[in-house]
Amino acid sequence: MEYRIVEREAFQVIGINNEFPYTVEDGGIQAFQSFWNTIHENGTVNQLADLKNGEIDGILGIWAEVNKEQDKMDYYVAVEYSGDVPAEFKKIEYPSSKWVVFEVHGSFPSALANVWERIYSEWFPSTGHEPSELKPFEVYIETNPQVPNTYNEIWVAIE
Repeated sequence: MEYRIVEREAFQVIGINNEFPYTVEDGGIQAFQSFWNTIHENGTVNQLADLKNGEIDGILGIWAEVNKEQDKMDYYVAVEYSGDVPAEFKKIEYPSSKWVVFEVHGSFPSALANVWERIYSEWFPSTGHEPSELKPFEVYIETNPQVPNTYNEIWVAIE
């Protein structure tokens, strides 16, 4: 598994969020796909891409709040952005922290799921690092499902 460790000063991301069922059986995948289709069609993804002015290259997917007991999770599509937050977007602020940036190579989106699994089943147990309380995120750089070997990233803050 290819990764690098980076130390970042505080940064903010801005984006749009939606609540989804936590369990796939309750329509999570379909609702998730519908949300992405809507924000592509209405221009939100392009607007965010135009606003992106930080170090992180790509659109971010952030599972901001997960509540298994209430079967819901809050998901953001966002970009790193420095400046006043436009009224149509919400912000998440990340404090200075150390991050492990995992490279994700392969078919989108299945390669992301495979790397997530390996992060928690292999990487954390073998390195002695612990994840911090900060919300990890995916960085979508190449998302064409027709391309067999895309490149994306997963960022996980560590203690």
